[in-house]
Amino acid sequence: MFKHLSFLLATALLLASCGGGTSETDGTAGAGPVLSVKGSDTVLPLTQKEAEEFMKQVTGASITVVGGGSGTGITALMDGSTDICMSSRDMKVSERMSFTEKNMDIKEVVVGFDAISVIVHPDNPVSQLTREQMEGIFTGAITNWKEVGGNDAQIIAYSRESSSGTYEFFKEHVMAKKNYASTVLNMPATGAIVQSVSQTTGAIGYIGLGYMTPSVKALAVSYDGGQQFVAPSVEGAKDKSYPIARPLYYFYDATKQDQVAGFVDFILSDEGQKHVAEIGYVPVN
Repeated sequence: MFKHLSFLLATALLLASCGGGTSETDGTAGAGPVLSVKGSDTVLPLTQKEAEEFMKQVTGASITVVGGGSGTGITALMDGSTDICMSSRDMKVSERMSFTEKNMDIKEVVVGFDAISVIVHPDNPVSQLTREQMEGIFTGAITNWKEVGGNDAQIIAYSRESSSGTYEFFKEHVMAKKNYASTVLNMPATGAIVQSVSQTTGAIGYIGLGYMTPSVKALAVSYDGGQQFVAPSVEGAKDKSYPIARPLYYFYDATKQDQVAGFVDFILSDEGQKHVAEIGYVPVN
């Protein structure tokens, strides 16, 4: 699985063209697309990889990839400051209505699937939690690890910010739409959660599967009251045995179809989907 070594809080990255620019044969500029892509931190490392490989093959292509969260990407798509929005959640009804009011026909493409991993410090003896226990931890009803079979130690919970699609998905599918406790620490990027949990013995957080590293431990989870626990994995997301799985999206304005088609088609190709698996996510086919 691809290991993410950077935990920068600012996730903007300008990917320079690796094989583009001026053609050596005829002296004319390359015809590759110039694109901006913004949004989900979960989808960010995948898009960075895809953009790098795409630009190696397409002369003149230039793709700027910026994180910041699904909500940030959707807002940027709405105001025209990005060509493609990366999102780790589906659009809200209110967002779709806003696009409709602006007469924008938004296309969606599923580029892969993810298994949200609930992580703790490697020294934490707890190895599994039920959905109800996770809900209790992140709503503040459970505050000590001894309440879920661990040591007598305070639980320090880390979450993404509210602009994150992972924040929204976790709230809906793990916390039964209950509010996060005021004691939960919101982090601006997924990498920051990995770093914080790896340095804090009593910590817990949640991340996309592609961000897993040996510096943190993923918990097995149960959605049937503790009868069966399943650890996050590509296989578990693929066969739906892991209960916290979700699609990963690209959204774009239909008027940009010709501009974005080459890059989107590349991601959905056999080669592009191979990179999805390399990063640690689940291909769409």
